[in-house]
Formats: sequence, structure tokens, C-alpha cells
Amino acid sequence: MKNNDFEKLCIKTIVDYYNSRVEITDGIKISEENVYIVWSCKTLQNNKAMVSTTISDGMYYELTYNGDKKELYLDAYKKWENKAIKIG
Repeated sequence: MKNNDFEKLCIKTIVDYYNSRVEITDGIKISEENVYIVWSCKTLQNNKAMVSTTISDGMYYELTYNGDKKELYLDAYKKWENKAIKIG
């Protein structure tokens, strides 16, 4: 899959994923404009991307396309903390 097509697929997948799981009482639905690619790469027939949204819910998404099996895998993570650790 071409990288541009993969990134579009990632964005659509996250919009659908988020909108199908957001609590109805929140009243928030996102569109493609709320989703952005943080990092993306292509190796041989496979693609991987780290994706986030403009919603401040701490969620982070990793999508992997397996070109051999024509499957897209989605991992959804919650960011708990970001802190600096001094080394040396």
C-alpha cells in the first residue's frame, strides 16, 4: 500500500474507532481534521503509524498494515505520564 493511502486509511480508522466508542453524554464526535499522523514508515510491503487526535483524552494509536495478509492492526493506548529522567 502506498504511504499516502495508508495514512488516509489510518485517519479514517481512528475517526470511526473514536466515534463508535465516545460516550453519548460527551456529545463529541471527531472528523478527519481532528486526527493527525505523528510518525509513519513503510518497510517492504508493511506500514506503521503513530496517530493522535486534537481531543485531550490522552489516547494514542498505533496502526500496522500487514501487506502479506492485507490486514490492518489497531492498538489504542492511554498516556499516563510524561516525565524527564536524568541520566548521569
